[in-house]
Amino acid sequence: MRNMLYAGVAIAALAIPGAAFAQSTGSIEFDDSDIVVQGQAERGIAGIEIPDTPKAKVVVTSELLRRQTPGQSVNEVLNQVPGVSFTNNDPFGSLGGSFSIRGFNSDRISQTLDGIPLNDSGNYALYTNQNIDIELVDNINVNLGSTDVDSPTPAAVGGTININTIEPSDTLSAMAVASYGDIIADGKGKSRPYNRVFGLIQTGDITGHGTKAWFSASRVKQDSTFSNYGGVDKQQYNAKIYQRIGSNGDFVSLAGHWNQNRNNFNGSPFSYKNYPISREERFYDINYPCTINTSASATVVDTPNSCGSEFERRFNPSNTGNIRLNSKFNFTDKLVFSFDGAYTYTKANGGGTSVGYESEYQTADGEQLVGYIGGKPYFGIDMNGDGTLGVDANGDGVISPSESDQIRVLTPSQTVTNRWIAIANLAYEINDTNRVRLSYSFDRARHRQTGEAGLLRPDGSPYDVFPINDGLKDVNGNLLEKRDRKSFATLHQVSGEYSGTFLEDRLNVLAGLRVPFFSRDLDNYCFTTNTSGYVDCIPSAAGQAAYAAANPYVVDADGSVTGAALPQSRHYNYSKVLPSIGFTYHFTPALSIAAGYTKNISVPGTDPLYNSLYLPDTDANKPKPETSDSFDGSVRFKSGTISTSLTGWYSSYNNRLVSAYKVECDCSVETNLGKVEKYGVDGSFSWQPIPQISFYAFGSYIVSDIKQDVLAGSDGSVIATAGNYERGVPKYMFGGRVQGQLGPVEIGVQAKRTGPRYFDDTNTFRFDPYTVVDAEIRYSLKDAGLENSRLQLNVTNLFDENYIGSFSGGLTLSSASSFVNIGPPRAIVGSLVVGF
Repeated sequence: MRNMLYAGVAIAALAIPGAAFAQSTGSIEFDDSDIVVQGQAERGIAGIEIPDTPKAKVVVTSELLRRQTPGQSVNEVLNQVPGVSFTNNDPFGSLGGSFSIRGFNSDRISQTLDGIPLNDSGNYALYTNQNIDIELVDNINVNLGSTDVDSPTPAAVGGTININTIEPSDTLSAMAVASYGDIIADGKGKSRPYNRVFGLIQTGDITGHGTKAWFSASRVKQDSTFSNYGGVDKQQYNAKIYQRIGSNGDFVSLAGHWNQNRNNFNGSPFSYKNYPISREERFYDINYPCTINTSASATVVDTPNSCGSEFERRFNPSNTGNIRLNSKFNFTDKLVFSFDGAYTYTKANGGGTSVGYESEYQTADGEQLVGYIGGKPYFGIDMNGDGTLGVDANGDGVISPSESDQIRVLTPSQTVTNRWIAIANLAYEINDTNRVRLSYSFDRARHRQTGEAGLLRPDGSPYDVFPINDGLKDVNGNLLEKRDRKSFATLHQVSGEYSGTFLEDRLNVLAGLRVPFFSRDLDNYCFTTNTSGYVDCIPSAAGQAAYAAANPYVVDADGSVTGAALPQSRHYNYSKVLPSIGFTYHFTPALSIAAGYTKNISVPGTDPLYNSLYLPDTDANKPKPETSDSFDGSVRFKSGTISTSLTGWYSSYNNRLVSAYKVECDCSVETNLGKVEKYGVDGSFSWQPIPQISFYAFGSYIVSDIKQDVLAGSDGSVIATAGNYERGVPKYMFGGRVQGQLGPVEIGVQAKRTGPRYFDDTNTFRFDPYTVVDAEIRYSLKDAGLENSRLQLNVTNLFDENYIGSFSGGLTLSSASSFVNIGPPRAIVGSLVVGF
């Protein structure tokens, strides 16, 4: 029976680009075998598939991916999936964006690459500009509102996005892509050129025994979208080697990925108060070029000007890489073992500049300290070369911070992460209609988060965008840090799953149970000064003693805290039993229903855990996890040229945690909204009347209901949030795509309308709906003797819709970060794709 199943899977995988419907190798094997047992051949129309599984899923295949702008983020393509919203920060996918599923932001969505998590292991954020090149993606599987039982995720209450890369080809081949584009928006927009090259080499079978590989490289250079400063310089390298073992589908695959980004923040100096703005106002100039204000005179007090301090002058560099192992082995015709493992590395920072003092910091009792205090670095050392350590400007014989030379320095928040991941599955076929699997998942990440300072050039640009490479030291030779902490995030998870078919294969039941054990080990080497996570970092032991004496930590009888919490370590544990169950039932081969239930957990991220160090170590002060119960039910019809699905869903959340980034303080603020209920409807319809023409339509409606007011303070006051929508949740989304072919010419047009979104949880301010239309034209060069080559033209935001894209918002209008990101303007990209 096992041999027959795998033969069916192999045929399906060859015929259908999106045959893999889950993330890990074990989940792929388990799900695919179920599909074959049911006798269902999954077929997509126009690059969209609706897998016939108990869980609500949508698969986007290479048929649609290859038609998008080369270099575009894969998450942008997912805008064609019901319930999914992605807002790019630029037209080309190089600067990241905001992502949500059914109203849940990216820190509540698990995204994986060949089964390996891509979310930041500390704050669970997704950095979509670091995604793998779109040409290397075979399919993307979206689990709406649920996750797989073996998924090593701490925060997937909103669903999972599983990116599966292409398998190496059996034959020698190569592909090259050259793209050039520009913004062609209305208004006074100047040229913003986009250049990209991509190359892929497929080795074919190099041993005659199923050993094959591919290697790729790409380079992107583009200017900043809106301002006259900066841009993107991105390079990426990928490789994969695959060894087939035997004839039962066994294999070992080893892949590597390296991405290097050098980009500044894509400027958006606008706040919600400026909205709406005109198309012309989207484009602007900052104070560039400029010269920083310094003098090498002992008689002049240096006071920095604004050169180099603008939001757009902030850099967000990153070096990210991973090595991924996937494997599967048939121990017997009934017992299958799979193992996935990975090592991932991240070196990245973000943030701006600070004003540093050459003098020492003076406490209220006259102690002089060096360190990073009150958001400012005090070096106690001559940095501008005038031979003095500050100037006694008023003649009182004391050099105070206000009288010392001040130097603008680069002070981003630095993170280096080393992460190890392992997922093992053992599946057993009890008989022809019943299967089980046991899984173990491991994930351990070491985060080293610091904040070294670096010097700026005379024009305000950094000498090195990574100050960690050669950070500035104080008078005693110690590195000055704006933060200094180390943490370990560890997961051990055991899980099991059962799949059975009944009633002559009409009914398929899927039941699972996962039990994660999370631990968080925190070391903070700085003083914590409030519950928002502000810290003061004193490098020397003597300085720390003096600072502690000047800022004593006191806990009052009512539990309120004053002073500064000492550097300390803390350990937190979280665990939860998470069941899931679902079924599909076929009334006819074409008509089926499905329903499912999943319980999920999201463990607090790094920032709220470190913020808790300001409070005494008690159970009451331990940050609480977010839990959810999710239900969905679907009706599906798939027959011949038609595929349609309608899904209703409901989710209930406890301790709903919402995080917002504030540009003003370069920090994140988290709010616990308490109990929140969400429910809605997702639907899609695909029709391909003839092979040359296809139609696709989709839509979703979302209700978000905050069930209670949020406590505002210890005095019992509350903020009126009960009955409101959560910030950023679109009330509705709908759109579609039309695709046609006439001879060598193919044309596609896709559109999406996104409904109104509230800026704050008190629903005081609301952004209007917007509609974005994209189009592409492809011309095959087959008649010119180039079988696998084409010319391609992509236009994004065809009608230059002027809208607000992403924003953090806040609990209230007054507490929210006022900054918003303008949606990318109209842009055009022409590409030559050559395959041989």
